[in-house]
Amino acid sequence: MKDYYKILGVEKTASEEEIKKAFRKLAHQHHPDKQGGNEGKFKEANEAYQVLSDKQKRAQYDRFGTADGGFGGFGGGAQGFDGFDFSGFSAGGQNGDLGDIFESFFEGLGVQNRRPTYRKGSDLEMSMEISLEDAFNGITREVSFDTFIVCAKCSGKGGDLSAGTKNCVTCNGRGEVREERQTFFGNFAQNRVCPTCNGHRQVPNKPCSDCKGSGRTKGGRRVRVEIVSGVQNGQIVKMAGAGETGEKGSGNGDLYLHIKIKPHNIFARQGDDLIIKKEITAWDLLLERKIEIQTIEGKKTKVELSSGLNLREYLKVPGEGMPRFGSFGRGALLINLTLKSPGKLSHKAQKLIEEAEQES
Repeated sequence: MKDYYKILGVEKTASEEEIKKAFRKLAHQHHPDKQGGNEGKFKEANEAYQVLSDKQKRAQYDRFGTADGGFGGFGGGAQGFDGFDFSGFSAGGQNGDLGDIFESFFEGLGVQNRRPTYRKGSDLEMSMEISLEDAFNGITREVSFDTFIVCAKCSGKGGDLSAGTKNCVTCNGRGEVREERQTFFGNFAQNRVCPTCNGHRQVPNKPCSDCKGSGRTKGGRRVRVEIVSGVQNGQIVKMAGAGETGEKGSGNGDLYLHIKIKPHNIFARQGDDLIIKKEITAWDLLLERKIEIQTIEGKKTKVELSSGLNLREYLKVPGEGMPRFGSFGRGALLINLTLKSPGKLSHKAQKLIEEAEQES
C-alpha cells in the first residue's frame, strides 16, 4: 500500500492547506515540462494529492488504506488524470486553487518577462582564404556579404515617430499573446511576447513601408578586416558588431571569420616553423659546402653543411619561420635535406673515393 502522507512529506494530522502547499512544492519540482522534472514522481504526488485533498477519499484511505473512484490518475478519463483537469491552468492564476498551485511553475517558463524587447542581430560566420605570405605579413581586406542592415528609409526607427504610436492590434497593447499547447497531461496555456510589437505594446501610426516597422532590411554589408601576422590555419577572428543588424537598434551580432591558409608550393607550416625541402649532393656534404635556401620573405640565406650531419633530422635555421601570433619573435626554418644520387662514376672518380675512404 502506498503511503500518501509520506509521498507528500506531511503528517497524518496535516491540514488541507498543508497538503496543498506540499503538493505545490512537489509539482513545481518534478513537473515533466520543466527542466530536470521527474514524470514518475509527479504522477505519484498527484495521485496522493487527489486522495488526501478530498475529505471523503481521505477518510476512507485512513480507515481502509484505499479509496474508491479510480484515484490513481490513469484509470481512464480524457483529461490524462482522473478528476484532475489540467486544461484550465493559466499563467495568471485565474482558476482558483489549481492556478495558484502551479503559479511558481509557470514563472519558470518565462511568462513573467513582459518588458519591451527587440531581437538582437544574429552572429554570422564566414570563411576567408589567404596565402601563407598574407599570414606572414598580415593583411587588411574587405569582405562583402548579404544580411540585415539598418533600414535606410527610417534610419532604423521602424517608422515616422513624429506621427505617434498606437496600441498593437495583435495583443491589444498588452505586449503578450496567449498561447495554448497540447501535452500528455492536457492543454497548457501560457503567455509569450507578442510577435508583432515584440512586447513593446505600441506600434508606429506610420510604420516604415520598407522594413515593416522592424528597423532593418536585407542588404549588402562591407566589412574591413585586419588579419594580424602569424595567424594560424583554422583560427577564428571575431569582428564585434559586424554581424546582423538587430531590430530597432537593439544591437548587432558579431562576425566570425574562419581563416583558411592555402597550401604553399615551397613551404609547409608546422606551428610557427616552416619546412622546406632541399636536395643536395654527396659532394656538398663531404666538402661541407654552403647551400642557398629561400626564405618566406623571398630572400636567400646560406647554410653551411657538416659532414657529420644526420639526414634524418631537420637542419634548423632559427628566426626564419613564421611570426608568433600575439607574441614576439619568429619560429624556425626547418630544412628537409635529401641526398641526390651522383650517378655513374668514372674510373678516376671511383679511385679517388677509395683513396679518401682509406684515409678516413
